[in-house]
Parts: sequence; C-alpha cells; structure tokens
Amino acid sequence: MTLVDVTSLFFWLIGGALLVPVVVLFIEVAASYMADAGRRGVSLSPPRVAVLVPAHDEALSIEATIASILPELRDRDRLLIVADNCADHTEMFARAAGAEVIARADPMRRGKGYALDYGMRHLESDPPDIVIVVDADCQPDTGSLARIAAIAAASGRPVQARYVIAPPSGKGRSLYLSIASFAMLVKNLARPIGSHRLGLACQLMGTGMAVPWRLTQEIEFATSEIVEDLVYGLQLAEKGYPPIFCPDAVIRSEFPASEKGQITQRTRWENGHLNTIMRLLPGLFARSMRDKNFLLLMLVLDAAVPPLAFLALMVGAFSLLAIVATVITGATWPGIIALALNALLLVTVLLAWWRFGRKVLSLREMALAPLYILSKVGLYGSVLIGRRIGWKRSEREGP
Repeated sequence: MTLVDVTSLFFWLIGGALLVPVVVLFIEVAASYMADAGRRGVSLSPPRVAVLVPAHDEALSIEATIASILPELRDRDRLLIVADNCADHTEMFARAAGAEVIARADPMRRGKGYALDYGMRHLESDPPDIVIVVDADCQPDTGSLARIAAIAAASGRPVQARYVIAPPSGKGRSLYLSIASFAMLVKNLARPIGSHRLGLACQLMGTGMAVPWRLTQEIEFATSEIVEDLVYGLQLAEKGYPPIFCPDAVIRSEFPASEKGQITQRTRWENGHLNTIMRLLPGLFARSMRDKNFLLLMLVLDAAVPPLAFLALMVGAFSLLAIVATVITGATWPGIIALALNALLLVTVLLAWWRFGRKVLSLREMALAPLYILSKVGLYGSVLIGRRIGWKRSEREGP
C-alpha cells in the first residue's frame, strides 16, 4: 500500500469513529423539533413513594431541598436523608427540618452510589412502591414527584424528570458559565426530548429519577462510579427496563456560585462520563448486538456521545491532522471527511442553540467557545491517562 492509501484508510477509520457520536447527536437534536406525541397515561391509584436524598456536606442547601419535597408527599409517603460521611451539620439541619435521617460513616467507601445503597437497605424493612432519588441541592416543581412516580408505577420502568441547572441567582454571567449552561441544556433537555419523541429511552441523570421498588433489586447501587446514574440506567436497560423521559416533571438546581465550584462540578461530571465510555460501553455494545436489544443499543450509542467540548476538540484535532495529511500526501479524502464532520457538528450546535440556548448563550459568546474548549485540554488529557475524580462537594457560597 502507498502512503496515500495508508493515510486514506487511517482517516476513514478515525473519521468513522467520530462520525457515530456526531450523527447520534444530530439525530437527537433534530428530533427535538418534532411535535410531542402526547402525554403518557398514568396509574389511577397513587403509588406509595419514598424520596431518597443522598447528602454529602450539604448543610447549606438541605433545608431548602426538604422544604420543597415535604409538601409533595402524602401521609403514607416518606422522605429519607442519607447524611454520608459528612463533616458539617447536614444531619442536624435535616432532622430539624422534619426529615427522617440516617448517617453513614465509611471513609474507605466514599461516593454517591454507596450512600444510595445504604438508603435502599434501610428502606427494605418497609419498602415503598416507588423510590425517587433527589440530590440534596435540588428542588422539584409542584406535582413533579407525583407525576414521575405515577408513570413509573404504570409502566414498571424507571422514569427521569427534566433536570434543569440554572446559573446561580444574583451572579453575573461569565463565558465559562454561559457555555456550560448551554452544554447542560443540550445534554439534559435537547437530547432526551429528541430521544423521547423518537420513542427511545433516556439516560438517568442522578436526580429526579423514579424507580419501581422491584427494579431497585436489579441495580448494583454500591459503586464508586462518578456517573453512577448513567451506569444504573444502562444496567436497567440491559435487563429490559430502559428509562422513560418525562419532560413535564422538572427538578431544579443551580450551578455553584463560584467559578472554582463550577469548574469542579463540570470536571467531575465529564471525567466520570469519559471514563465510563472507555471502560463499559464496548462490552454493553457487544451485548446489545448479541441480545438484539434495540433500546439498549440506542442508549449505548447515546452514552457514547462525549461532552460537547470534548467532541468539538476531537473534531478540531482531526481536522488539523487532515490538513497536514493533505499537504504531505496530496490526498483529498481526509479533508472531505473533516469538512463533513465540522459541517454536521456546526449544524447540530446551531439547531440546539436556536431552540434551547438563545437565552443562556449569545452569538458573541458562542464565537468565543474555542477558548472554552481549549481550556479543557488538561482535563481531557488527565482522563485519557486514567486519572479519576471521587465524590467531592462542589464549592458553594457560605462557610
């Protein structure tokens, strides 16, 4: 084979690998423009609900979370706070706010997954019909918990509410926060709405997720995975219970007030997602093909879409290599593949921005996005060499 042949083969392979997540992203965003098929029917008898809140050093936010949940519960429902390895007053404040609280202290087994497992084991003596997980810094909109619980009871499948993360109130905008807000809208809103309107499953998002009690026995909760929600959803889909997205139910949170906290939070999420892609998805992909599990296959392909900045960085790096290859070998295929990737990704981003992102990201800020993407090079480099980040509370305002 000539140098041109080898170069063309290399770029076809790499370009094809990049084309998969770009195409999946485009299909999901484009499908979000489709008309909603209508509301899903719910059960007539309200299920008995337990709201489980894992909390690690969340004294600043736990009272507001409890105050937003308690009015949503009926007499036979319960709210359980797991104060996990806390070094602040989370447990005391949660009890004073009227919640049932259990404390867990195990510095060798840290992570949200272990806190959830501890809470689930506590519920076993009097199990509910539905368990709803809500993060300690989140508040549900009125009626949202009842709606996802009813859908979970009627379908026998896990249900994910819409997870909205807003800029911190009273703070000015920054380029980092504007782009991060847009990226979260794409991940938590545009893509799951698109999948929902195509009749596909969605990823679990860690908060605002309702799971029938019998399905909690199918999940290995005790894990140190950073994106344990992503793993839980894939486990359930593999066993025949792919999660349902419920855009009518909303769980709200805010980005940390400080830029340091915002960076810590995003770093933890993206580090966990990329590690999961590299470690777990190849095996899940093979099993979905073997078992002819279409909904799992689609969920695996969805999970294979990396964070938007990482995807843009990879497409940009591929394009630079394509230019070099064209100059050295004279081959045109690398440039054509790179042009197609860039065009499709750009169209996808513009479609998502037009429908969902105009209020959080201006065109001028979008033009500065390459600066944001370049700031992530160090993070993505650490992921590629295998560095992992544990469950650490993002820095917020207050003592």
